[in-house]
Amino acid sequence: MTTRAEDLWLTYEGGTGPGAGKHIVLVSGDEEYRSEEALPLLGRILAEAHGFRATVLFAIDPDSGQVDPENVHNIPGLEHLASADAMVLFTRFRELPDAQMKHFVDYFEAGKPIVAMRTATHAFFYRENLASPYSHYSFNSETWEGGFGRQVLGETWVNHHGRHKFEATRGIVEAHNAAHPILRGIDDVFVPTDVYGVRDLPAGTDVLLRGQVLSGMEPTSPPVDGEQNDPMMPLAWVREYRGTKATNRIFATTMGSSSDLLSEGFRRLLVNAVFWAAGIESDIPLRAEVPIPASYRPTFYGFGDQRRGLRPSDFAP
Repeated sequence: MTTRAEDLWLTYEGGTGPGAGKHIVLVSGDEEYRSEEALPLLGRILAEAHGFRATVLFAIDPDSGQVDPENVHNIPGLEHLASADAMVLFTRFRELPDAQMKHFVDYFEAGKPIVAMRTATHAFFYRENLASPYSHYSFNSETWEGGFGRQVLGETWVNHHGRHKFEATRGIVEAHNAAHPILRGIDDVFVPTDVYGVRDLPAGTDVLLRGQVLSGMEPTSPPVDGEQNDPMMPLAWVREYRGTKATNRIFATTMGSSSDLLSEGFRRLLVNAVFWAAGIESDIPLRAEVPIPASYRPTFYGFGDQRRGLRPSDFAP
């Protein structure tokens, strides 16, 4: 069976709204948090509610043309980044062929903006092609300490600060940044993913939300007592990365799973972040529309149990 290239990703054409004329490329590819479910929903919201053109990319089995989050070596369509006004990155431990990785690096080195979710702190992991010119992007790089995550986003993989699958997260607004446009209309953020450990963020980073570790997995679960919440870890932040060629606008959050997008506050945070990244923060509504279709039934995060035999169009919510 021959698979057409355009069948290897999803495209939402957009239309009227503040995002009209802007192209957002959303890059999924992780084995645990169901980015292949989360990003099609976010792309649809950006297009249908706000006018952006959205292209969603997937980890693909090259033989079958089916979505395979465990294939760390293939994300077709990265050439779409050449026309992107902003990128949403939600990958984990990828080791892409140099030809694919070059599209990502060209985008990044051009100083274009990045909205990074959860495992993007450890987006890349080079284990095989150590001679690659991009191997220093690896999350554990010693030549570029902490790789792309630490150097560009502000942090690489550290640890689970909250107890994984037992202690959920509430986002607490950093008071001195409460008026930041990305926080417009944000009054409640609860997600079932746990708080990640974050060390000292680079100078010039502005924390927008901190992660309150909860004692259970329900929105009503009280915060845990003790040092886990004293101080609370950074949960979402913005910064500028000044490279040798250009400067990138960065939004990063350690939240992210397809189940997390059930939170209206989290969906609004991501939509606002895309507006900000695309340079149209003045157009962020007082309370951005973030509709969720009744058909959206996210798979709870975890390894294994991936949805098999499906193509990108099957993930369109």
